[in-house]
Amino acid sequence: MKKTILLSLLVIVWFSINAQDSLKTENIFRNTADKLLASDGAILIGGYGEVHYNQSFNSNTRSNGTLDVHRMVMLLGYNFNSRTQFISEIEYEHVSEVYIEQAFLQYKFNRFLNFRAGLILVPMGIVNEYHEPTAFNGVERPMVDNKISPTTWREVGLGLSGNVIEASLKYQAYLVNGFNGYNGKGNLSGKNGFRNGRQKGAESYISSPNLTAKVEYYGIRNLNIGIAGYFGKTQSTLYNGLDKADDDAKSKADSSVTSVSMVGLDARYNLNGLQIKGQFYYVGISNTMQYNQFTTQGGIQNDLGSAMLGYYVEAGYNILKYYAGSKSELIPFIRLESYNTHYAKEGALQKNKAYDNNVISSGLSLKLAKGAVLKVDIQFAKSKAADEYSKTLNAGIGVMF
Repeated sequence: MKKTILLSLLVIVWFSINAQDSLKTENIFRNTADKLLASDGAILIGGYGEVHYNQSFNSNTRSNGTLDVHRMVMLLGYNFNSRTQFISEIEYEHVSEVYIEQAFLQYKFNRFLNFRAGLILVPMGIVNEYHEPTAFNGVERPMVDNKISPTTWREVGLGLSGNVIEASLKYQAYLVNGFNGYNGKGNLSGKNGFRNGRQKGAESYISSPNLTAKVEYYGIRNLNIGIAGYFGKTQSTLYNGLDKADDDAKSKADSSVTSVSMVGLDARYNLNGLQIKGQFYYVGISNTMQYNQFTTQGGIQNDLGSAMLGYYVEAGYNILKYYAGSKSELIPFIRLESYNTHYAKEGALQKNKAYDNNVISSGLSLKLAKGAVLKVDIQFAKSKAADEYSKTLNAGIGVMF
């Protein structure tokens, strides 16, 4: 009995020490919006941007490279007082497209409880919240965060967030509008997943709210672990003006809706110059057989699967970590990804092997300063339907301030 008590005390002490060490090494990740929210000034200004070069190299085709000012972003905010703050994120993509990625009001009840309302990032995975170019390796964002979790994924909603330092827990929980599943046509498919269903706060409509939440634990030295969820139904314009007694119309409306249950796990580990991270998604989708039949157009059946799965693991090392006097970082890295938007299907729908993909990305990130990076990588991608890997060379610059 005494040995058990002693062992329990040692475990508690070990976790306590590691929690304190974690805080000393600032093992709490913050994106640009988080940093602005922690600022004391009245007017808050930040931003980030990236310029890319992409060149495909395939054995049987030849194509020109592309040069693109992929995005330039300005964050503007205001501290009305010590409790009430506003944050906005205005993004220009490809020089000609303008988007609002965040626009929310935050009220601080106390040091570990905040209320947020407005256009909010869905807290799913790593990159959707930490998508500044200096926050990830590789010129382009991971494919998993494009095909499974449709980064940058943001919707209008409200909820609570906070950081309980004593428990080493950061949390978020929001009610938001769901994906635009049907507005005269089906917007969800096996090829594009949920990407075309994002409403992005642009005259969004809602027929039922969705719940999204995430908890991050950072109490173990050098390690950050996150678990996230997203649950609810897609939205359909067929519910507008629906007579509740009209069973036929209600049946059609129900066929235009799917239920989405998405779970995400992620982890980041940093020790001296070593950087390891990983991410996993599983999505279950119900009512897909009825949805695919209802959204068939021109005799071409829709092909939304009933489950999606994706993950990646990545390792990098800052080889300048022990170079005396260096404030720069040079990080060679490799990332292995796999994603399948037809992980499962319903009815007579055949699994499409082109939706089951493996991707290998490897390259260098040279961080010249804290907010400036040069990147280069080569990406090998292959689906189960292809005979060989496609190859793409990517290079770019990124800034964050």
